[in-house]
Amino acid sequence: MGSSEAGGSSFGRVVRAPFEGRAWREFGYLMLGLPLSTLYFSLAITGVSLGAGLLVTFLGVPVLAGVLAMCRGFGRVERARVRGLLGHDIAEPAPIRAAKGGAIAGMAALLKSGSAWRHVLYSVIHFPWAVFAFCVALTFWAYGWAMLLYPLWFWVFPAFTDQPGLELFQNGDTYTFYLDSPLAIVATCATGLALTLATPWVVRALTTVDRVLVSGLLGPSRLANRVSELESDRGVMVDTAAADLRRIERDLHDGAQARLVALAMDLGLAKEKLARDPRAAAQMVDEAHGEVKIALQELRDLARGIHPAVLTDRGLDAALSSVASRCAVPVRVAVDLPSRPAAAIEGIAYFTVSELLQNVSKHARARTAGVDVWKSGERLLIQVADDGVGGAGVGVGVGAGVGDAVGGGSGSGAVAGSGLAGLAERLDAVDGVLVVDSPAGGGTTVTAELPWRTAV
Repeated sequence: MGSSEAGGSSFGRVVRAPFEGRAWREFGYLMLGLPLSTLYFSLAITGVSLGAGLLVTFLGVPVLAGVLAMCRGFGRVERARVRGLLGHDIAEPAPIRAAKGGAIAGMAALLKSGSAWRHVLYSVIHFPWAVFAFCVALTFWAYGWAMLLYPLWFWVFPAFTDQPGLELFQNGDTYTFYLDSPLAIVATCATGLALTLATPWVVRALTTVDRVLVSGLLGPSRLANRVSELESDRGVMVDTAAADLRRIERDLHDGAQARLVALAMDLGLAKEKLARDPRAAAQMVDEAHGEVKIALQELRDLARGIHPAVLTDRGLDAALSSVASRCAVPVRVAVDLPSRPAAAIEGIAYFTVSELLQNVSKHARARTAGVDVWKSGERLLIQVADDGVGGAGVGVGVGAGVGDAVGGGSGSGAVAGSGLAGLAERLDAVDGVLVVDSPAGGGTTVTAELPWRTAV
């Protein structure tokens, strides 16, 4: 049933393709591309040649700068055309920032801009591709529809000419083949149908090349994208650090600090009763001793939440075994690492496993769980799996499982999705990846991947 439905869906998609708006927009993109590309090519070649020839004088510099600015304008047109007709949004390249100094500084910034020169390169190399794509797309489209509709217009030949049909070929004066018999007309129509159905996919393949060219030459450079990613990751790390500081402050204020204040008050009362009622004072001191133990335990838990001593002293194997021992379900831990990773990566791995196991206890309704940590190439891989109810997902608030309500919460769907998304953002900030496999009723497996950096 599934394969027949998939086959029917594919067949329907092929049949509908020539009549969809997307196919016509892509065809229009290629038809418009040739005249625009001809204009770009002519102006770019003329301008660069003129500027290079005038470099023996100062006039070549402003001419080249003007050509670069003009080609950046072409780039804006092309990005708008790709966005409007192909539905592919391409980010603007970084603006050209000139140092203070007026027009001279602006021209120097243009001449030093790799982005501007990539626009010139696009204006030059896109022209031959536009010619090829225009000819292929127009040939397929025109011949396909003309042959498909041939039964509707072949009557023009006997009605207005002395030919019985469209002349396909002629062998001198001895033989001429016309598309006039019923069989020839049906074969022509069938060939036209095949070409018409194939044309949208040919056009789509041609526009894919255009998408690659525009993205690679008219969008931000790889370096600019990396800088943007690093700025975003830095913002995530700053927000995460601020949230951790607020949590620590709240835990201290509501926990150990409140207990120590109450303890000080109890000891003050005990001091006042020491002379009048030694027995009551001793009982109050005994109660204060119990409060001290609780406050010390809370401080230990808080310190473990900041960075556990066992992780620093003995590494991930011992630290994760300690976390697993506090889980509500039996947890198998397997750590296979040739050496200890950098402290920052080790800490992120520890807290990732800690948060996931915490939510196994709270929300997964599992009987067992497992933690595997190993090194693959230059990556540290972590996998936490349970046999619970499943249904978790990054950004998808569904069901419960390993990742449900990561970082706490009630285990509701919304919290589950946002928790996994938050954990994914933390990992992404250090070039990590989070993958969730959680079919409903089939348990949950969360795999985290971090860059391997050796401890120094």
